Amino acid sequence: MDFFYDKRWGHAFVRRALKENPRRLVIYSRDEQKQADMEHEFNHPALRFLVGDVRDRDRLELAMRGIETVLHAAAMKIIPTCERDPYECVRTNVFGAENVARAALRCGVARVMALSTDKAAAPLNLYGASKLAAEKLFVAANAVAAGNTHYSVVRYGNVVGSRGSVIPLFRRFVSERRETIPITHPAMTRFWITLEQAVEFVISSMSSMKGGEIYIPKLPSMKITDLATAIAPDTKQETVGIRPGEKVHETMLTEDESSNALDCGDRYILYRSPDDFPKPTLCMSLSEGFKYSSGTNQKWLSVADLRGMLL
Repeated sequence: MDFFYDKRWGHAFVRRALKENPRRLVIYSRDEQKQADMEHEFNHPALRFLVGDVRDRDRLELAMRGIETVLHAAAMKIIPTCERDPYECVRTNVFGAENVARAALRCGVARVMALSTDKAAAPLNLYGASKLAAEKLFVAANAVAAGNTHYSVVRYGNVVGSRGSVIPLFRRFVSERRETIPITHPAMTRFWITLEQAVEFVISSMSSMKGGEIYIPKLPSMKITDLATAIAPDTKQETVGIRPGEKVHETMLTEDESSNALDCGDRYILYRSPDDFPKPTLCMSLSEGFKYSSGTNQKWLSVADLRGMLL
């Protein structure tokens, strides 16, 4: 089952999931137009569409009957909107997450994977704080489920071109032939992941989850000024200031969290404590004080790399 917050992400996930020949793939969301678009695009016998909201636990329980795996991605994610309407953000991102966790347990779902964000690590805004609360809910749900339902989380950075991305804004300024393009802060950096990479990472994490893990991919960073140059190479950049609740650099694994995390090659896996580390394991412990930040990352995307990703 897929609860998705972004049309492009949802379509990409369904396209990939259908390659596994599922017996049934239920799309649960409150946007009937997006469901109609998806039904028209795929026209696949395994697909089922249910209109509903994660705020409605009774409807969730009806939707989850007979479901083996749940992917929870419903969220309010636009930072200024969450700051302006905090209660609505909490109702969806926190209470909605609790409803999903409880409904999955009552319906005997085997696995639940929740999508989170780099903004949940050391959150500065309500969106990040609400997603951190959701992470805590899903990890803690494993104790209540006692092995009957397994809950894990994927935490990753900005998806290229997703809803709320700055890319459409930059492109609009170019199409309108504006003299300048707005930059919030010239030193700003972000983790960057393509739509296809995000989907594959979620699927691979779901296939290995035991319950209680927070999976964090190793991603390249990019500078916001390089992104603007890739999109509008001939347009002057104007610094306009950081929005409320926005960071200069994002963090996906904090110093305090790193003692509970392992380096597993292409990803970090965060556990509740070192007592939960799998034994034996090929993964490695992290050095004391390690922090996975977009500003101090080892991997960077150049202007040419970004331009290639945007084609």
